[in-house]
Amino acid sequence: MQVKNETRGRLLITHGELAETFWARFRGLMGRSSLDEGEGLVLKGDKSIHTFFMRFPIDVIYANPVGRVVRADQAMLPNRIGPFVFEAAYILELPVGVIRATGTSVGDQLIIQT
Repeated sequence: MQVKNETRGRLLITHGELAETFWARFRGLMGRSSLDEGEGLVLKGDKSIHTFFMRFPIDVIYANPVGRVVRADQAMLPNRIGPFVFEAAYILELPVGVIRATGTSVGDQLIIQT
């Protein structure tokens, strides 16, 4: 799957995974040692995340049901609980630096292609 920031004309994820089930979302990136450039995980249906049992920090983008960015957090550390974002329908877990490199910010429009 791919995710593009339509507003900025930049790809956020070139080869990612979609987590739609409870267990896929719960497992998330646990057990992985890193995310490579272009990789990412899209959690569908979540409004908050955790980074327990993760080994590395991540950038996190929260988007509403139509793909509009409602929150963007850079470098969320392992063993943390993220905020509950009521408007969120999708949460993107990305390598650190993606938000900064792509200029992604609140209000940007994302296109999620499965």
